[in-house]
Amino acid sequence: MVREAAHDQEQPLLQPHQSPSLNDLPFPSFLIDYLYAGHFLARWGARTWEFSVGLYMISVWPDSLLLAAIYGVIESASTALFGSIIGELLDRLSYVKVLRLWLVTQNLSFIIAGVAVTVLLICSTLRSTNFGAFILLIIVTNISGAVGVLSTLAGTILVEREWVVVISEGHSPELLTKMNYIIRRIDLTCKLLAPIVTSFIISFVSLKASAIALALWNIISVWVEYWLFLSVLGGIPALGESSQKRLLRLSPTNVEDSSSTSDMRKSLLPHDEGSLAVVEKRGGWKIIERFSKVPFVGAWIVYLQQDVVLPGVSLALLYFTVLSFGILMIAALEWNGIPAYVIGIARGISATIGIGATVAYPVLHSHISTLRTGLWSIWSQWACLLVCVASILVKNNILSAYMLMGGVAASRLGLWMFDLSVIQQMQDDVPESDRCIVGGVQNSLQSYLDLLGYVMGIIISNPQDFWKLILISFLASTLAALLYTLHMYRVRKHLIHFEKLVMVFKWSLRSSEIATAN
Repeated sequence: MVREAAHDQEQPLLQPHQSPSLNDLPFPSFLIDYLYAGHFLARWGARTWEFSVGLYMISVWPDSLLLAAIYGVIESASTALFGSIIGELLDRLSYVKVLRLWLVTQNLSFIIAGVAVTVLLICSTLRSTNFGAFILLIIVTNISGAVGVLSTLAGTILVEREWVVVISEGHSPELLTKMNYIIRRIDLTCKLLAPIVTSFIISFVSLKASAIALALWNIISVWVEYWLFLSVLGGIPALGESSQKRLLRLSPTNVEDSSSTSDMRKSLLPHDEGSLAVVEKRGGWKIIERFSKVPFVGAWIVYLQQDVVLPGVSLALLYFTVLSFGILMIAALEWNGIPAYVIGIARGISATIGIGATVAYPVLHSHISTLRTGLWSIWSQWACLLVCVASILVKNNILSAYMLMGGVAASRLGLWMFDLSVIQQMQDDVPESDRCIVGGVQNSLQSYLDLLGYVMGIIISNPQDFWKLILISFLASTLAALLYTLHMYRVRKHLIHFEKLVMVFKWSLRSSEIATAN
């Protein structure tokens, strides 16, 4: 962070935008396209399941949202509990093993979930005729879906937090920025188009056909994804070198050398220092040391030691919200009499604005740096959410609902730009040895707060009290913006270049005087 602060002081506030060139890369540029294509295939399957699972659960138990809510809790809880462990596990495996574990687990899980859902939909009377088999299939669907989401998290960490950084090292900083926003654009495009394609299959064919299509997609795509990612790994020298470093670091010989080196250092300590170390390791200190070695605890300790912890917490707080087109907000909108197709169109507009963030981010980033982009984006998101708060005061339910949808959709521009800013700060400032661990904990923290959002909806379950959830969500967004502003001030020691604003004002005043004189 000190490096970026110094860089900020040397940079002018506004800089011309420069597009990174791929001509000087030491590998064929089509390999980056392979990376994008593989990421698209993986994200399409994940986004299809994300959209479809709620519809499946509602169809299986039409008179209640209970199954959909339970699935949401299980998915969020599994990511919250195991997200940090996933990061540590990835840090201990070679790239090839991570690829196999990620792709096989993700696609196999969604295949099993798709088959289980298909059986539930075909045997629609199973709940009344064989309740035990019905519950078993529900459990299989929930567990398979949760495992699929966890493996998707592993792929996200590998591609977004690890590979793009390794590939861009030694090149222009604009290359990392470009890869980040293209990967985010791919994800948001899948978020926009996958529900549309799935909804067409559901509307014009059937729910069963969409579940079968989901299973078939994962059966076919897993082989293509593996070939694409393996081609990228084998064709880009930087990834090969990084993989070799991992193998050396993970080799038993290297571990033994590290242990012997540590023992040698202890033996070279002065007698007094050695005695002091022995005394310190007795009692409470020894317990703390052992506690810190527990994988879950150790990962959080690594995360909390990073300079980017405040931006990470700020981003995670934005997940503690109902101000998104999720289950709770959609239910509230339907209760207010908004047609389903209108909600679908609004969700599409929201995703389109999110894609627009991937276009605006590199332009803004090239002019005002990563830190400032994060500041401007999170406060612009906060400003859009003021419309949602204002909707509480409107007595007309229909108008209030449209204001709510409009505020949420508009806020996606700032939200996704802030997301890109925080990701890039973590890529720049987290050491390579901690990158996977920090990525796992970050996703785990986001899932904890997402889970709390579901719990918040259970506590305040009456649609008439949805305004309370809006206020709580807005307060969480406000806290996130304030924490990031504090981080910005700690790094740069100021928030606004007042002297530059004065210069701009004087220049404008002088220009107007010259124009008046002429």
